[in-house]
Amino acid sequence: MLLAVDVGNTNMVMGLYRMTTPEQPAELLSHWRVTTPLEQTSDEIGVTLRSLFHASGHDLGDVNGIAVSSVVPPLDSMLRNAFETFFHVKPLFIEPGVKTGLPVLTDNPSEVGADRIVNCVAAFERFGGPTIVVDMGTATTFDVISKKGEFLGGAIAPGLGIAADALFSRAARLPRIDIRRPAKVIGTSTVDNIQIGLYYGYIGLVDGILKRMIAELGPETKTVATGGLAKLISPGSECIGEVDEMLTLNGLRLVYEKNMDRHRDRNHRDRTPMRRVGV
Repeated sequence: MLLAVDVGNTNMVMGLYRMTTPEQPAELLSHWRVTTPLEQTSDEIGVTLRSLFHASGHDLGDVNGIAVSSVVPPLDSMLRNAFETFFHVKPLFIEPGVKTGLPVLTDNPSEVGADRIVNCVAAFERFGGPTIVVDMGTATTFDVISKKGEFLGGAIAPGLGIAADALFSRAARLPRIDIRRPAKVIGTSTVDNIQIGLYYGYIGLVDGILKRMIAELGPETKTVATGGLAKLISPGSECIGEVDEMLTLNGLRLVYEKNMDRHRDRNHRDRTPMRRVGV
């Protein structure tokens, strides 16, 4: 089985796949979303993983592959240690040098986040190109894939949660509210006003950028949204065509499949005992 792990600034999303033959598609057995363990030790992370697996009827020993995309570099060594200790598997981190099949045509390809790369791999596999991926997380990223399957670039904007936190922290008399789709556009209470401004203001940001990108790419451009806020925002958007909450996990699976033989060979070499010279 393959454990796909997407480490974001706010949440860590994981999916457990049963890897089958080339003729049969991989099957997503379970998936989880937890708070990114910024303050946890590798042992604490391992205990959390064991609890999630146990509650879902799985065993850590069933995992023979782990693929990780992370935008939190200080956490990478802790995660690596947890995976190697509890799963006895060396994880494949999506980083420069890993085969993705996605040419990155930006000024500095190494600075593009791993989550953006795997999103584009999955989106091109499913939709072809040109396609724009909107990932609605702590930040909102717009990633553009060409007709040929190249990563052309994109845009980064503050996420809805960041905008809400900024409003509440800087305006003393405004209450912190639950962000949801408002029932109307003209608010008659302070809570209504805030919900309308946050929800439709965010949609305006997303649609405004998408319309300009589509005008540049062409009318045949497809759009797909993913991330924790995708289901909330997409119904109000004029430009988002599809929602795929598993896009990042599927991208991790696809990238792992492209590197599977090489990565397993490396794991095997690492586990081979060293010969003692002179004995």
